[in-house]
Amino acid sequence: MRILQIAPPWFAVPPNGYGGIERVVANLTDGLVAAGHDVTLLAAGGSHTTARLWTVFDEPPSRAIGCPAHEVAHWMRAHAARDEFDVIHDHSSILGAALAAVGGGPPVVHTMHGPWEPHIAAAYGTLPSGLHLAAISADHARRAPRGLDVEVVHNGIDLSRFAFREAPDRHGYLAFVGRSTPDKGPDTAICVARRLGVPLRMALKINEPDECRYFDEVLRPLLIDADVDLVLNCSAAQSAAVLGGAVATLAPLAWDEPFGLVLAESMACGTPVVAYDRGAAGEIIADGTTGFLVPPGDVEGLCRAVENAGQLSRSACRRRVADQFSASAMVARYAALYVRVVGRAQPQILKVASRMLSGVRG
Repeated sequence: MRILQIAPPWFAVPPNGYGGIERVVANLTDGLVAAGHDVTLLAAGGSHTTARLWTVFDEPPSRAIGCPAHEVAHWMRAHAARDEFDVIHDHSSILGAALAAVGGGPPVVHTMHGPWEPHIAAAYGTLPSGLHLAAISADHARRAPRGLDVEVVHNGIDLSRFAFREAPDRHGYLAFVGRSTPDKGPDTAICVARRLGVPLRMALKINEPDECRYFDEVLRPLLIDADVDLVLNCSAAQSAAVLGGAVATLAPLAWDEPFGLVLAESMACGTPVVAYDRGAAGEIIADGTTGFLVPPGDVEGLCRAVENAGQLSRSACRRRVADQFSASAMVARYAALYVRVVGRAQPQILKVASRMLSGVRG
């Protein structure tokens, strides 16, 4: 099948550091190539892929993130060559979805990676029905505007990037990986570690103005005399090392996160996750087996869960991700979706999709 993958224009694929959407797109694109599909990736300059690469900007326009002119220029590169493909898979914003919906050409699958904020949801509700929407969790799909037909395809991670650790680091620390924003709950993570008297390693993304402001005004005072090791703006390998050596990873989410790659990445390393039960956390974590789900706002509950996390099987954590949240599982599910939306019963395509799905079920 001839497939065009459209990444957002703002960061390279895969990202050099933090960048969940770009990492998912990288895993999906390279997985589709490995499965025998003819894949083209439209992404920012500096991207690396086994697919054919198209770029509009030589350097990612990261500082202009959200600029409509940049998005239009990026998407129009795809629009100009749309008839070369059997299906287009768009991972960009509502603007990309709108251009896809009215542009003609082959069917378009559009994955909504962000939250259904009211104004965003209203805009999606106005789009023509020919757009095939995908959500990244069942919780995410349930929050879509009424009347929209939304498929669910969980994100998948490249297991080879996350070395399994049969035991945590001898220092017995807790881990936190995420942006310096209140939504991720880094302040609560510091509070839990202090209450328990346990070291905390934090891999924090701090480079956008709001992230810097939150760190200076909220987190920096909390770090005074706290046993916290900060790893700032780290690479993917550094993040995996932080997760893999921990007794448990803290995810005290203050919002309904549509998926949460860090949760799957932690469990892939063998590290259980202690999280507030919000958004998709309950789909990723098997409560009592690969981590614990705690009612939102219950800091004492987080502390109790951390104390019990060491009793959980690290092998079970790894198995759950391998079975349900691997890149290969994601590739198989999207390949099957492409076959359905294209609507052609091509024996070769159906055979490939069937074989891949059989592997996921097995």
